[in-house]
Amino acid sequence: MKKFIITLALLSVLPVGGQSQRRSGVPAPKPLFRDPVCDGAADPVIIWNKAEKKWFMFYTNRRANDPSLDGVSWVHGTRIGIAESKDGAHWTYRDTADIQYRLTDYTHWAPEVIEHDGLYHMYLTYVPGIFKDWRHPRDIMHLTSTNMINWKYESTLKLASDRVIDACVYRLPDGTWRMWYNNERAGKSMFYADSPDLYNWTDKGRVVSDQGGEGPKVFRWNEKYWMITDVWKGLALYQSDDLLTWKRIPGNLLQEPGKGEDDMVKGGHADVVVCNDRAYVYYFTHPGRRDGVDSNDTTEQRRSSIQVVELKMVDGQVVCNRDEITYVKLKAKRK
Repeated sequence: MKKFIITLALLSVLPVGGQSQRRSGVPAPKPLFRDPVCDGAADPVIIWNKAEKKWFMFYTNRRANDPSLDGVSWVHGTRIGIAESKDGAHWTYRDTADIQYRLTDYTHWAPEVIEHDGLYHMYLTYVPGIFKDWRHPRDIMHLTSTNMINWKYESTLKLASDRVIDACVYRLPDGTWRMWYNNERAGKSMFYADSPDLYNWTDKGRVVSDQGGEGPKVFRWNEKYWMITDVWKGLALYQSDDLLTWKRIPGNLLQEPGKGEDDMVKGGHADVVVCNDRAYVYYFTHPGRRDGVDSNDTTEQRRSSIQVVELKMVDGQVVCNRDEITYVKLKAKRK
């Protein structure tokens, strides 16, 4: 059995295979998207809107362009942004999600959105207030929608602690559902919960604990199951045969800076869209957090951009070259 290894080659500027290989699709710009309202787009998730025949991107929209906010209050008080695209490569701002659950002060983070039997389900990180530090409760809530704009509150999930974030939901081979999430009370380890119907969840405990991380994303690609997590030094990669036992692959994706606009820093909290045999990583960056940028420029230090890169398997190694042009070819889902 071949050993899958992430090497520094996946982060280098050298083209995969030693020569440039153009693949079919639409070339994606750099950056892929910046939010025109708050300039704080992060934690993207991509899903096909069947009725509108467009791709929707849901994202955390931090208040990056308000320098008057102190501490981490700029990361709070946020609503979920929506961008739309016909091709997955060119995105325009659409609106904020109309989520029918808001206290006087509230924060919406890191949405996970899936579709099942014509109904859209969102699993949203909810913080009950606007705070200057990180030491406060957060829950994962379940919402549903028929149009991806207006969202109805269904429940607050009972999970392992009062500080849980970043849900990822995937359908198991037997038709039931599994959620992976970050339990901040357990050293930011990944925990999981199972459900027969997307409404009733049973927590199962810890699943990945080799290091802290957040933003888990599980996907099937090249006949194997994979998970990526944001470990604040790029993205950790895990592989599984059964969606329960996960093997850590050495190295981190997107740890080393790229050379493109707004891409000269590490990549963070990502979604993966698999279409046919191709997998696209939609991630975010903090472009101003690099050498040569004024560290006192609050807006530049806080703002964030969305980027995309394609994963490739070369000689048993998972690679992604963020300095090659990424040609996006997403297939519309007809069913």
